[in-house]
Amino acid sequence: MKRIQGWGNNQTDYPVPEPAANYLKAVVGPPPDLKNKPVTDLLEAIPPAQLPNHPLVTQDPEERLRHARGQSLPDWVDMCDGLVNTFPDGVTYPESDADIRDLIQFAQKAGASLIPYGGGSSVVGHLTPPGDGPPTLSVDLAKMNRLINLNETSFEATFEAGVSGPQLEEALQKYGYTLGHFPQSWEYSTLGGWIVTRSVGQQSYHYGRIEPLFVGGHLESPEGPLDLPRIPKSAAGPDLRHLVLGSEARLGILTQATVRIRRMPEEEHFYAAFFPDFETGAEAVRRIAQAELPVSMVRLSDSMETETTFQLSGEEKLVNLAKLGLNLFGQREERCMLLYGLTGDRATTRLADRQLAHLVRSHQGMMVRYYLGEKWMEKRFLTPYLRNTLWDIGYALDTLETSLPWDKLQEGRQAVIDAIGHGLADENEPVLVFSHISHVYTNGGSVYVTYLFRRGEDPHQTLSRWQKLKAGASQRILEHGGTISHQHGVGLDHQPYLASEKGPLGMRLIQSAVRELDPGEIMNPGKLIDLNP
Repeated sequence: MKRIQGWGNNQTDYPVPEPAANYLKAVVGPPPDLKNKPVTDLLEAIPPAQLPNHPLVTQDPEERLRHARGQSLPDWVDMCDGLVNTFPDGVTYPESDADIRDLIQFAQKAGASLIPYGGGSSVVGHLTPPGDGPPTLSVDLAKMNRLINLNETSFEATFEAGVSGPQLEEALQKYGYTLGHFPQSWEYSTLGGWIVTRSVGQQSYHYGRIEPLFVGGHLESPEGPLDLPRIPKSAAGPDLRHLVLGSEARLGILTQATVRIRRMPEEEHFYAAFFPDFETGAEAVRRIAQAELPVSMVRLSDSMETETTFQLSGEEKLVNLAKLGLNLFGQREERCMLLYGLTGDRATTRLADRQLAHLVRSHQGMMVRYYLGEKWMEKRFLTPYLRNTLWDIGYALDTLETSLPWDKLQEGRQAVIDAIGHGLADENEPVLVFSHISHVYTNGGSVYVTYLFRRGEDPHQTLSRWQKLKAGASQRILEHGGTISHQHGVGLDHQPYLASEKGPLGMRLIQSAVRELDPGEIMNPGKLIDLNP
């Protein structure tokens, strides 16, 4: 059963060992002793629904609560600390395009808004019902998860948009294929969600981001259906797929998507390497990207993320032994760990491994071909569960990400780290902050930042601390020419910063597209862009 408060299912946990808890106390301070608000209290706070009856719509209080928020830190404060005060007035589970059209017409007649719901994994506020205005209907696409067509001639597959990551891969791998799109939220995120938020998978260097994987599809809008034909390449004007990509359901509901697929790789391996400091490692990663080595993934952790990864592993004796060995080879306190993947046929992976090893060693790096890479692969979708445990202990954990050109990446990353690290100095509250580079390109890379701080005794204090850290980091990102979102979308949390990236005319273009397909403003209102600034 999926948790109402926190991430994932109730059967899975990620414990924090005692040495790791002691490490966090030493770095951030002893956590407060806090408890989540009982779910029964949240259910009692749900007001009566304001929607008329409809055969496809339930007004069950628990269903409404489960669809009230996503996974952003404000969502967690709302759901766990009892601040949640807006709820969808109904929840529906359509099973076809015809159902979607019926629900859009129902919403138009009832004066209601629609909030599409995929896996509930949004971390930037895509799912929050507005605090005022018309009633809202949560449209959960969980039942629209079928493989419609597998085209083995063209290496394409068409799915309904509500298919989750595990469902999609199971359907493809049965026939020997893969999409290869593995975001950390893979367990619960959906194909439609990946497309409308421009998602990036962990092995995007090999398989590509969702943009090139998305061939075409079908969207139901308030103004009618929009079909995107599956054409390999077209020069016939602007590519309408790119209106749907990143649209965050403001244009309508994506119901079907055709994607490019590949044969399952002959083999796949994940290994690690260490560099003496972040600057040296980052230069090596840049050269890997610009040499276009055929690796499937590179992820360079800074020294704090490397140390924190060791500390949270729970394997104290093994970690101490590993550190001793690394020290002997000159990889000391500032050491940074590189994780990399090799995916493909045997000849390609062997060649890539030799080329990468040569480049790593030429940058004072040390190769580690056992345990670390395999352990990361084993836990890569388990790591989000750590957030539950940390929250229960008394710590709030959040992430943010950007991408920067190589000539700005080092300085920009450090500016963001500094802004977060000192962001609560006025409260004398330390913050544990660390980062990694991943999703590299020939002209730049993604910087993914994780930060942890103590929850406040009062939930409003926790939220205030997050707002300070988020705002300070976002401002530094803009000052250094980075994007406000490399892979999480815009939602509510990034909306104030979108105009800085798109410019006045660009914002008007987006607004005009939304108004054209949704003149009544019933599709996920308030997200991505404000139509009435």
